[in-house]
Amino acid sequence: MAWTLHTSGSAIATAGANANSTIIASGSTLALWSDEAEAFVCNSARYDVVSNYGSITANGKQILRSICDAYVAQKIINYEPEAIGTTGAALRLNLLQTQIQQGISQIENDKIKSYLAVESG
Repeated sequence: MAWTLHTSGSAIATAGANANSTIIASGSTLALWSDEAEAFVCNSARYDVVSNYGSITANGKQILRSICDAYVAQKIINYEPEAIGTTGAALRLNLLQTQIQQGISQIENDKIKSYLAVESG
C-alpha cells in the first residue's frame, strides 16, 4: 500500500530543511508511516482511495497527496524536533496539521467527494 497516494520525496520535502537525516534515509520507517497516512485518508473518506486511485480525479489526487505528505512530514519532524529547533518544529507541525485538516474536510464533504470521485458509485 505504501506510496500509492504520494512519494517519499514529496513527504521529505514537506517536512522541510534540517530534518533528521537518519529517519529520512530509513525506507522502512517512511513506508510504515506512508501506510498509516493512506489508511487515515481511506478511513476519513470512508472509501478505499488506495485501491480505487485510478478513478479519482486529478484534483482529488492532489488533495490526497497533500494530506499524506503532511501526515508523514509530521512524523519526520516529531522523530527529532531538536534537529529543526523546537520553535521551528512547533510552527511546522501547526502548519502541517492545518494542511491535514483542510484536506480531510474536503474529502469528508459529500458534494466535494462526488466532484473528486472519492466515493463508491
